[in-house]
Amino acid sequence: MDSTSSDLIPPPYSALPDRHPSPALPRKSRNFTTTTILISFLLLVSLFALFSYTNTSSPESVKLPENTQSRLARGVAEGVSAKSNPYFSDSVDGSFNWTNAMFSWQRTAFHFQPEGNWMNDPNGPLYHRGWYHLFYQYNPESAVWGNISWGHAVSRDLIHWLYLPYAMVPDQSYDVNGVWTGSATILPDGRIIMLYTGDTIDGVQVQNLAYPANLTDPLLLNWVKYPGNPVLVPPPGIGLKDFRDPTTAWLGPDGKWRITIGSRVGTTLGVSLVYTTNDFIKYELVDRFLHAVPGTGMWECVDFYPVSVDGSKGLDTSENGGGVKHVLKASLDDTKMDHYAIGTYFANNDTWVPDNPEEDVGIGLKYDYGRYYASKTFYDQNKERRILWGWINETDTEANDLAKGWASVQTVPKTVLFDQKTGSNIIQWPVEEVESLRLGSNEFNDVLLVPGSVVELEVGPATQLDILAEFEVEVLGSENGAVSEEGCGGGAAERSSLGPFGVLVLAHQSLSEFTPIYFNVANSSKGSGEAYFCADETRSSKAPDVFKQVYGSKIPVLEGENYSMRVLVDHSIVESFGQGGRRVITSRIYPTEAIYGAAKLFLFNNGTSANVKAAVKVWQLNSAFIQPYF
Repeated sequence: MDSTSSDLIPPPYSALPDRHPSPALPRKSRNFTTTTILISFLLLVSLFALFSYTNTSSPESVKLPENTQSRLARGVAEGVSAKSNPYFSDSVDGSFNWTNAMFSWQRTAFHFQPEGNWMNDPNGPLYHRGWYHLFYQYNPESAVWGNISWGHAVSRDLIHWLYLPYAMVPDQSYDVNGVWTGSATILPDGRIIMLYTGDTIDGVQVQNLAYPANLTDPLLLNWVKYPGNPVLVPPPGIGLKDFRDPTTAWLGPDGKWRITIGSRVGTTLGVSLVYTTNDFIKYELVDRFLHAVPGTGMWECVDFYPVSVDGSKGLDTSENGGGVKHVLKASLDDTKMDHYAIGTYFANNDTWVPDNPEEDVGIGLKYDYGRYYASKTFYDQNKERRILWGWINETDTEANDLAKGWASVQTVPKTVLFDQKTGSNIIQWPVEEVESLRLGSNEFNDVLLVPGSVVELEVGPATQLDILAEFEVEVLGSENGAVSEEGCGGGAAERSSLGPFGVLVLAHQSLSEFTPIYFNVANSSKGSGEAYFCADETRSSKAPDVFKQVYGSKIPVLEGENYSMRVLVDHSIVESFGQGGRRVITSRIYPTEAIYGAAKLFLFNNGTSANVKAAVKVWQLNSAFIQPYF
């Protein structure tokens, strides 16, 4: 049925009045192998402190003052996921005496971020006439969420970026309260369609159409909002604030385009609605969900795309048929995590079924087990790959963000492929262009880590690194230890027979601050070989006004494989990839001492019953060129 018919008209709300566009907001101007490894007495003393430390309370379990219970986070009243954490801020016992030098160090060197102010979701990424385009949710006025416009930047290589004027600002009645998340679709004739969610003058979430004013412009500087917006309003049964974030469209066998939009039915049934269209102006609502999962709540930033089960290249979003699986991802408002599953898309009735119902969307795998949300992929027709972006939000207080003048970072762009070895997950890996930042390297081979040891790797400055590490475990005698039920337990301090072991990044010489990225191996007396990949932020900073916790996941380690990780360190961002990218953990950390030249890199083994042999290669990374185009 057509979405303009009377039975799809939502509950009444005020008409959208005519409104003249306001002026566009101005853009603000603005090789060697080590031969000796020294373990000093100081490190041994610090190691004892490390392993005797336990995290007695998680920030998630802090008892909140009664007067904070009713305070809403930014964005919640407007109908989007929380963009601040007033409960954490109010529960902090004191604030740290941050300096400008500390704040300056936190700014990244090769991750994309605006010149200043607030940023959140990546929007509408695409490749056009030799340039990669990234749009993003942006507040031109402050370092906290609000006044959401579309920032715009371009790059030749996904690494070095040029800021452009804002692509869209909230200047119409259908988006005056925010130009929210959207996606790009490139049609076969080269036209570009941008669908995005607008928050209307009445606080209703609607879908709007925009397109470039001049397709011959490689920079796509000017965008036109369709004068007949909105093109979609919430259908019956869907809340006026539960209808957002349209996906890239795909072409069905009937010649019609499809999009899917996240929502919920009631308060707990997470759903993905499907619409078909011929012209991106008139739409028909499919009479069934693409997929729904009870108990998962509101689905935001849904993504839906194909992956090849036996190929090494990405696929256009419209690909389907033999040798193709489909990934369905939803950002869950309830968990503030990006959950995905792999399954089969049935084009004849526009439904998707997970391969493993026990690992359905929201109850199984996650894109990233750390600080990460609102991700978006696009098909890069230039290099035939699918590229993934994600938003890294802050874990300090709003007061600190305002003091430093900015908030949030985008992840490094990653390629996405189906894991042909496990057949049950995707593989994420930094795009090859990241390697163009590599400078000198250091190699450390056959480094023996006995139980309870910490070994410094002398790599020079340790704030911009690309680390490849492989570990081989040698069991000593019988195994009497065991990991906790959570796998990552209370962090690196929690010992078991076969772990934890890994690297300490952004670590002070005295180990007063450090962030372990590590593996923990379950007691293998049953032959299970169960392993976990983890990141522990609990000792990453001495500051009390920083949210710190342990992240991690069970990780497949197949027969014949050693434990391997890649870790990208970029000042206050650490992105970690386990077993070739089967699991990813992003950490947002705020050291107070382990900064600038005081940041060091270590290996460690806190297991009780195993030696660990490590092989590590570490590159220094250059800074990316990120500045205004004009």
